[in-house]
Order: sequence, then C-alpha cells, then structure tokens
Amino acid sequence: MDSKTLARYIREQSLRMVSRANASHIGGALSVADVLAVLYADVLRYRADDPSWAGRDRLLLSKGHCCVALYAALAATGFFPEERLTEYGTDGTDLLCHVSHMVPGVEFSFGSLGHGLPVAAGIALAAQVRGEAHRVFVIVGDGELDEGSNWEALMFAAAHRLDNLRVIVDRNGQQAMGDTEQVLPLEPLGDKLRAFGARVLDVDGHDHDALRAALSDNDKRPGQDRATQAPTVIIAHTVKGRGVPFMENKLKWHYSAPDAELLDKALEGLQA
Repeated sequence: MDSKTLARYIREQSLRMVSRANASHIGGALSVADVLAVLYADVLRYRADDPSWAGRDRLLLSKGHCCVALYAALAATGFFPEERLTEYGTDGTDLLCHVSHMVPGVEFSFGSLGHGLPVAAGIALAAQVRGEAHRVFVIVGDGELDEGSNWEALMFAAAHRLDNLRVIVDRNGQQAMGDTEQVLPLEPLGDKLRAFGARVLDVDGHDHDALRAALSDNDKRPGQDRATQAPTVIIAHTVKGRGVPFMENKLKWHYSAPDAELLDKALEGLQA
C-alpha cells in the first residue's frame, strides 16, 4: 500500500474506531496520520510476521492518546487482522485507548506524556553500545514538549551523539487546554532544539515527499564521523483534525467523538 492510500486508510479507520467507542483524541490522530503512513509505507524496517525481529527499526508513539492512528497503520501493514480494530476501547481488549505494548507491533505503552523520548534515548544508546544498526523513531506532541523530561532526554541524546535517534514533533499547534503558543509558548522551537544539541529539520507534516526525505534522511546514517553525530528532530508542521474540514483546528476534537451522523459526514468529506 502506498503512503497516500495508507494515510487515507488510517484516517478512515481512526474515525470509525473513535466514533464506535465514543472515545477522544481524534484531532491528534488525524494530524499524525501522514507521518505514520510515510513511516510504514516507505521508511521503517520491520517484519509484520515477526514483530520482535531484532533488526527492526523501533517506533515509539509517545503521544499515546492518538493510538488509533498507529493501530490502523499496524492493521493495514499486516501486524494483526483489520477486524480487530472493532475491539478498540471495549472491555477486555488489548486495543486500549492509550497505546498498549500488548498489541503486535507496539514497542511500549504510553499514557502520561514526556516518557517516550527518554525511553527512546535509552534504546538508541543501547543500540549504539552494541553496534546494532537499527534506528529509533519517537513521535511526540508539541504540547508534550511542556514536559521537562523531553529536554533532559535531548541533552542526554546530544551528549552521547545518538545519531540513530529520530524525534518527530507533531506540531499541530494545539494541546488539551488550548493553542500551544497561548498555554506555554514553544517558539522559537527550532532554535531551542538546536541549542540542546539536536540537528533540526522543518517539514510540512502532510507533504509525503518532504516527510519521506526527512525521515529517510539518506545523507545522515548512524555511525558517520563522530564529530558530526547528533540526534535529529523533525518538526512536522501539521493541522489538528487534518482531512475532515469541520474538525480542522477545532479544539473540540481533542475531547469529542463524532456520533453516527457526524461520522458519515466526516467519511463522506474525507480529504487527503
């Protein structure tokens, strides 16, 4: 499945899951759909029939409340049957409403924010020490960067020159309580990240070609000249609720689920 088709699939299934379960966080799931689609279609090394394959790239979804997008990507790429998506948010299921390591293809469970980057840095350091070639990707929300643990982990990653670490910031401009720049301003975000020792790339988080180039990052592979080694942070500028016009940039869809009527409207008007 190509990345464009996968992104549409992720959006459609995310909408269906959230509506069916009367759950939340559809806005952030839609904003990160293109990032996940490009990762699974074009970038990540993985084996769906062997989720624990030692040579796989590791992907951590630190913004774990947007798990429906990851579950949809995993179902589409063969980690588990698509039919299991109907279990999301039901009693006794492994498909919890925050990302769960019990689901095939999920590396870690995340709920409380600010944990993914520290864990990813540790995994990247272990790979470096062992001479392993896999890369570590971690997706964080922009509001999540309010958590100081991210900045500590970034200093750690820079100090250890973890050029096998890729941090993707879903920069959709909103968090639970409002716009990020009103709650706790992040800008100038790129300059701050560079000051903490990161190599920073800015991309349109819905442009698949731009994402593919940044995430593949062919000019910078783990193990190059140590003097130039640094973790990479990709600031993916996105729109919360992307693909559903009536949800775009509306904070309501951080919390609310579309009912059956709004689900039909969303699916009918779903855009790339």
